[in-house]
Amino acid sequence: MAGRISQKDIEEIRQRTNIADVVGEYVQLKSAGGGELKGRCPFHDEKSPSFTVSPTKGVYYCFGCQEKGNLFDFVAKIDSLSFRDVAEKLAARLGMTLTLEAGNSSDAAEYNQRARVLEANKAAAEFFRSQFESEEAAPGRELLLNRGFDAAACEPFGIGWAPKGWSGLSEHLKSKGFTNDELVTAGLASKSERGVFDKFRGRVIWPIRDSTNAVIGFGARKIFEEDTGPKYLNTADTPVYHKSRVLYGIDLAKKDMAKQQQVVVVEGYTDVMACHLAGITTAVATCGTAFGDEHIRILNRILSSDPANPAHVIFNFDPDEAGQKAAMRAFNDASKFNAQTFMAIGPDGLDPSDLRTQRGDQAVRDMIEGKKPLLEFAIGRSMNKFDLATREGQVGAARAAATLLAQIDDLVMRGVYERFVADATNLERSDVAVLVQQVAQKDRRSGVAAMSLGNSGAAGAAVTDTEPPTDSPEQQVVSVDDPSVVNEKWIVIVLGQLPDACSLEDFARIGKSNFSQPWFRDIARAIYQVRSVQGTQGLFEAVEQRLDEQLGQVFTKLMLTSIPANDDASRQKFAEGVIGRALEKAIEYEKNALRAKRRSADALEDSASVTEIDLAIAALDAEIHALRRARS
Repeated sequence: MAGRISQKDIEEIRQRTNIADVVGEYVQLKSAGGGELKGRCPFHDEKSPSFTVSPTKGVYYCFGCQEKGNLFDFVAKIDSLSFRDVAEKLAARLGMTLTLEAGNSSDAAEYNQRARVLEANKAAAEFFRSQFESEEAAPGRELLLNRGFDAAACEPFGIGWAPKGWSGLSEHLKSKGFTNDELVTAGLASKSERGVFDKFRGRVIWPIRDSTNAVIGFGARKIFEEDTGPKYLNTADTPVYHKSRVLYGIDLAKKDMAKQQQVVVVEGYTDVMACHLAGITTAVATCGTAFGDEHIRILNRILSSDPANPAHVIFNFDPDEAGQKAAMRAFNDASKFNAQTFMAIGPDGLDPSDLRTQRGDQAVRDMIEGKKPLLEFAIGRSMNKFDLATREGQVGAARAAATLLAQIDDLVMRGVYERFVADATNLERSDVAVLVQQVAQKDRRSGVAAMSLGNSGAAGAAVTDTEPPTDSPEQQVVSVDDPSVVNEKWIVIVLGQLPDACSLEDFARIGKSNFSQPWFRDIARAIYQVRSVQGTQGLFEAVEQRLDEQLGQVFTKLMLTSIPANDDASRQKFAEGVIGRALEKAIEYEKNALRAKRRSADALEDSASVTEIDLAIAALDAEIHALRRARS
């Protein structure tokens, strides 16, 4: 969908949608008090619920993995969608029709065309599915059954049948109001001098869905010998289908991919089915094209970049030459992933579909469990070209491997793989290290920038000198649970969650003396600035916009921290206690400043000033007594 979605529509979606209702479709939520809800985080495995949702603030936060955001962020993360796709999904949930900014008729036409293609695809998928149990489809069902896919196994994947006739689908769709041009645009029909005819005929059909579960295209498997077409025929590029951006099975795999921090990339539709049915529910496949940058971007939107819980991308390619080349392409792109990369090779070169048929579900699970780092696979392949029974072959293999070893930034990991190569070639590790050093020096002289390899044996994001040291303020900023600053923490929580408990005047007094830690001080300053301009209305969103990413994360965590109280009255009393004690500290700070002035006035024998200061100190003492009486 080109063009900009109307801001009015976005605000309407935000106002009409309760974030708890949306999150509740993915997470079982229970009351956490104070109007907030809690459940188990959908973005990482956990036993105790630490995922908090605040319907009043319209935000979520996980105290375990620190994922946070608003309604749009949640849907984008959980379903791996762009902002526009999220808007469309939420609008459809409300029965809304989104509008584009005025004056962009070409964008509106493109949007309408895209919508019609999706409608045609949905109707086509239903038609194909209805034909699957027909007598004509028996050869297709038999082929699937021989591969271990009975009717129940085919159901989740929506497998269907395209009749052998020339116009069965076209006539069906035209009866539903679709035009010939729309069918051609959707890639469901082709044009001839006699009109249109079905593109898919006499084939088993796999509907291809995107991450929103919308049918964007189809894959069709040849059944009959007289069919002169390719073995697999896919939808050509359309307004909604671009093969370089499509992963078959993403609709079924996306949730478990995010939760398990894993994706398994296989080669075909039946391989995806075999994996899912064997319990590998994170399997996807490309659709008639090589795995490339667009596919990596799709996976990176789903997989979290978390050094403490690194994601795994596991490739499974055929052992033939084409599969080996695909594996090496994946290796060369490995540094682009927010993940560690691996290769899983089936016994005797069996793909997941054949492996499941011949040896059962457990064999598929064992194959994935037995994965090896993609770097190890690449090194092994580089050495396989040499005869390791000869000295010349051993040195040649080590030299070939050295070109890969030199690219490993982590010196410990490089040492591990130097030993790996040394063991494989019967050389000393020191000899392998010399070869690696020669390659590294050659690269430096030629100005070749080495690819960064992660510290897991797979390509990934390497630690660079540009990252902050562990003792930098940026690292300290998230340490909000230090017992030494617990009072400051609760002050900020109250100021943000229950702003009416503190007047702006008292807020200013508190801010001068209560914050020793810069992160609390900066958050409190942002809250004060927002309140000074717009009051407490829309406080959360306005404050978050003033903070950088790290402080914004801390702020969200604090705003979703439960106040230890069972009802609103108890929460208010708690807040008054926190603010009261903070004010006492602020008043003591003011008294100390006055005492310093009094000493100066006394030294100058300025009795008038001394008297005035004494009265001011007495007034502050009275204020402290009043605060204490109010809390008693």
